[in-house]
Amino acid sequence: MMKHLVLLLLATLSLGLWAQEVRLDRIEPPNWWTGFSNPGLQLLVYGKNIAETEVSLNYPGFTIKKIDTTDNPNYLFLDMTIAPETKSGMAEIQFRIKNKIVARYAYQLKDRDEGSALRQSFTPADVIYLLMPDRFSNGDTTNDNIAGMVQNTNRADPDGRHGGDIKGIADHLDYLKELGVTALWINPLLENNQTKYSYHGYSITDFYTIDPRFGNNDDYGKLSGAIHQRGMKLIMDMVFNHCGSGHWWMNDLPSPDWINTWPEFTRSNYRAGSVSDPYVSTIDSNLFVRGWFDYTMPDLNQHNPFLKNYLIQNSIWWIEFAHLDGIRQDTHPYPFKDMMSEWGKRISEEYPNFNIVGECWMNYPASVAYWQKNALNRDGYNSNLPSVFDFPLYDAMTRAFNEPEGWNTGILRLYEILAQDNSYPNPDNIVTFADNHDVNRCLDSQNNDIKKLKMALAFILTTRGIPQIFYGTEILLTTGADKGHGTIRQDFPGGWPGDSLNAFAMKGRNEMEKEMYQYLNTLLQWRKTNKAIHTGQLKHFIPSDGIYTYFRFHSEEVVMVIMNNNDETKTIETKRYSEFLKNFKTGKDILGGSEIGDLSLLTLPSKTTMIIELKR
Repeated sequence: MMKHLVLLLLATLSLGLWAQEVRLDRIEPPNWWTGFSNPGLQLLVYGKNIAETEVSLNYPGFTIKKIDTTDNPNYLFLDMTIAPETKSGMAEIQFRIKNKIVARYAYQLKDRDEGSALRQSFTPADVIYLLMPDRFSNGDTTNDNIAGMVQNTNRADPDGRHGGDIKGIADHLDYLKELGVTALWINPLLENNQTKYSYHGYSITDFYTIDPRFGNNDDYGKLSGAIHQRGMKLIMDMVFNHCGSGHWWMNDLPSPDWINTWPEFTRSNYRAGSVSDPYVSTIDSNLFVRGWFDYTMPDLNQHNPFLKNYLIQNSIWWIEFAHLDGIRQDTHPYPFKDMMSEWGKRISEEYPNFNIVGECWMNYPASVAYWQKNALNRDGYNSNLPSVFDFPLYDAMTRAFNEPEGWNTGILRLYEILAQDNSYPNPDNIVTFADNHDVNRCLDSQNNDIKKLKMALAFILTTRGIPQIFYGTEILLTTGADKGHGTIRQDFPGGWPGDSLNAFAMKGRNEMEKEMYQYLNTLLQWRKTNKAIHTGQLKHFIPSDGIYTYFRFHSEEVVMVIMNNNDETKTIETKRYSEFLKNFKTGKDILGGSEIGDLSLLTLPSKTTMIIELKR
């Protein structure tokens, strides 16, 4: 990105005689690659009166196919073509008025890395660790406050910036590897130059620039390399529904329809289910998809063809630049769904194995399943979105371990959600979670009971799907329910110079924290190599008397999971599970570490999960 800034500076300095009338400020994407299956590229060109210029380019195989203008003379959109035989190099784009060059831009074409198109993404063999960079670790205190950024660090404010950054993440990659997670989902790192609430990253003010309080683009690229060196994967958090009110284009929009506008501020109704509702009214539909998420989050109009291309290309640019292994798409149903389908299709054309998980926050499996790729939707819609978050299962977990057992309460809730998996085209490629950055921490929702927390984690790590863990769960971070997002997203102890406790190190944890870390570490390290969990089928038995039992089975391995949701110890006769157990004589208790010589009777303490690797 530093090279990009230098090029822009050179372009600005080259204006000469016309400097007062024409200025080139930026071209986005700032560079591109050869070798994509789609030869097209659309460049957004911005600068004072740039539309008054004639644009030319002389580079073998890299040509200007079409030039579009809008009502705003400060924008041009260049449709480019990159022929298959085009070589990498620097292509000078020239801008002229009356045959005089008033601006030039050295546009770099790079070669795609070998194997880029076949990059492997995150799968059910992975465990995703979600962290909020501002709250994880402050590795470089010199970037806490940056000239030109309107919000400074104030660690005492739960809703302010606390100073965590990319270096802080990089400094603790070995901690994460040792814990046993295999993929990192990092909340947005892009520039959020907003007066408040900029810490969470979801009010983007520059789609091509890492926020300088986190680091820079090169730092992000190096972080990706360090993650891959440790055998882990990187998932980038993206936002298409809205930008930040401080985005550079908000003071000079390319066209009035770049964002969805109303006579006065109009908030979304947040009813994501309205998109698939066959009976939805026009007003409800418009409020959802065109209403603003918040005052400081202008709603983007993805039906504008230039903005649509801009967003799609931005995703491809980051995948290629940072060697991403996946994308998490924020508020996935909120943008226009036809554009989101095209985005997913374009990504899969360039990266056939690439996984994307969308935040489709709804409470019913059928509502969420509508958004997964190849769903049999009555309206014929195909999202081209490979994965979704399992919000219905999350909601069931917040209740299952706290309720008394009954006909339709308690642990039966987990069974009932999984029993509706026929709604999903691919239930194995669904991300499960016990909490995230938008909800109460799992320990809070489980009434601060570590036994219930362990049950929730054991469940998501052994059932179908791709499990995601929220940072700090391994050390029992808890805030108290309903204390607000800023409090839920608390600092990881030991991530800041001068912290009195350092929970990244064992000696900085109390006994309960050590117990929780060891429990999760044991489970994660075991899960890394278990094929039955990664690719095996699932078969479960209807819960009875507070006992829920299921099996994950593969041709080489079979795993038995028994959950005792009662408040007392239970001894279980296992003859009910004979369709599996008839072929096995012994097993190994993964969490307890002991060998089980007799599978006919199993004793489980209250609120406990037993995971048994069966042996013939």
